[in-house]
Amino acid sequence: MTEQLYLADQEMRAFTATVEATEPADGGAGPGGRVRLDRTAFYATGGGQPHDTGTFTWDGGSGAVTNVRKEGADIWHTLEGDLPAAGAEVRGEIDWDRRHALMRTHSAMHTLGGVIWNEYRVLSTGNNMEPLKGRIDYEFSPLPDGFVEKMEAAVNAEIAADRPIEVAFLPRATALDDEDLIRTKVNMIPESVTEIRVVDIVGLDRQADGGTHVRSTGEIGTFRILKTESKGKGNKRIRWELS
Repeated sequence: MTEQLYLADQEMRAFTATVEATEPADGGAGPGGRVRLDRTAFYATGGGQPHDTGTFTWDGGSGAVTNVRKEGADIWHTLEGDLPAAGAEVRGEIDWDRRHALMRTHSAMHTLGGVIWNEYRVLSTGNNMEPLKGRIDYEFSPLPDGFVEKMEAAVNAEIAADRPIEVAFLPRATALDDEDLIRTKVNMIPESVTEIRVVDIVGLDRQADGGTHVRSTGEIGTFRILKTESKGKGNKRIRWELS
């Protein structure tokens, strides 16, 4: 089981860890491969948020981390170049520009989600993001008149309000008793998770979430909706970006 350091400390940029296992690429026929650590600050792809990138260094070697995936309770890092040996200590360093852009993006997603929930009480049916842009689907049929202009103004007002963004951990039963904490059509939290992480944009939005976020909405930047699309009856897609 890999300890996920970013859950408690989203600002961590570098850390040390012990290599628990390695898997050479192509059975050792090619360069690079995968590394599993006892703990990591690298975010693994999930919940619509892409993985972090960065570097590992160790005694006698270094390599670029190009992918991070979660398999069960384990997190595997794809590494270019040589692999460290099992038992070695490595220093991981995150590409902070990419991570911070994704933090801003994820917090913008929650800000938009909070505005939509408070105004319309509709559920999200899916989302995805990349640095400084994203898309989110909602159960609208059709979109309300003036939706784009209204949402842009409301989200940017919440950004200007510089609301604190806080993280807490709740027992699963306590968290799931609050219907507002799960805003997606399907609850994707595995049954094995006994403690649920809650991200709170204070005074606006409070949701169960495992991703990384900035410290306040003032870090997000300027929000702009690029377009809306129909993805079937009762399902509308909103594409947006930050600057």
